[in-house]
Amino acid sequence: MDIQGKMENTKYSFQGMSVIITGGGQGLGRAYAKAFAHNGAMVCVADLNSEKAKMVVEEITELGGVAFWMEVDVSEPQSTLEMAKATEQKYGRIDVLVNNAAIFSTLSMKPFFEISNEEWDAVIKVNLNGVFHCSSAVTPVMQKNRWGRIINISSAAVTMGRPNYTHYIASKSALVGMTSSMARELGEFGINVNAIMPGATFTEIERLTITPQQKINIIKSQCIKRPASPDDLVGPVLFFSSIESKFITGQTLTVDGGATHG
Repeated sequence: MDIQGKMENTKYSFQGMSVIITGGGQGLGRAYAKAFAHNGAMVCVADLNSEKAKMVVEEITELGGVAFWMEVDVSEPQSTLEMAKATEQKYGRIDVLVNNAAIFSTLSMKPFFEISNEEWDAVIKVNLNGVFHCSSAVTPVMQKNRWGRIINISSAAVTMGRPNYTHYIASKSALVGMTSSMARELGEFGINVNAIMPGATFTEIERLTITPQQKINIIKSQCIKRPASPDDLVGPVLFFSSIESKFITGQTLTVDGGATHG
């Protein structure tokens, strides 16, 4: 799949299924939204930036897909409840939630003791509390249908103990534990919960803190010696969202070209 234009077929079918992508207006979220739509899903593109969400919906509909957008602040419980309600009303169900929204590209690198309380709280509210709020909002609908998939997007940077992003690392580390616990609670309702840890993935989002030399060093650290693109994350997300993953839950999959393997 090429998120810039033509999308290639995958083996997964999501016909008649409803999918919510948070942070779906750009980057990986945009890639996920377009891939699900291309494979038959009815998509809710949820993003705080309504203009970007609209643009993704336009891209999807131009290619024959089904999607609508919502301006959603995942850090606000009421906003996520409205997201779930609107999606169920429009599509009749909620089958998949991809918790992708996060604060990262706008963060500047600094020692943890220089992070302000305001910045710490903002990152935790979106990256961690947002996953809690969104998952809580969709769970009753999934429980009613006795089927669902929740995909939490963590980060391979967690396993590196990456310095100078301590608030980000803390928030993404917590998602691993949350995934395990949620899977225990929701398994009896036919709801699977898994997490994905993407490595450094380059999208249209500008990353001012990454220099050309750092990009080279990232690729050198990988077993697969090329830059990661959004396409590399689409397959794992679709798999965890599909019927084929029916006996897999509570798991965390690292997708970073082997940069952090043992």
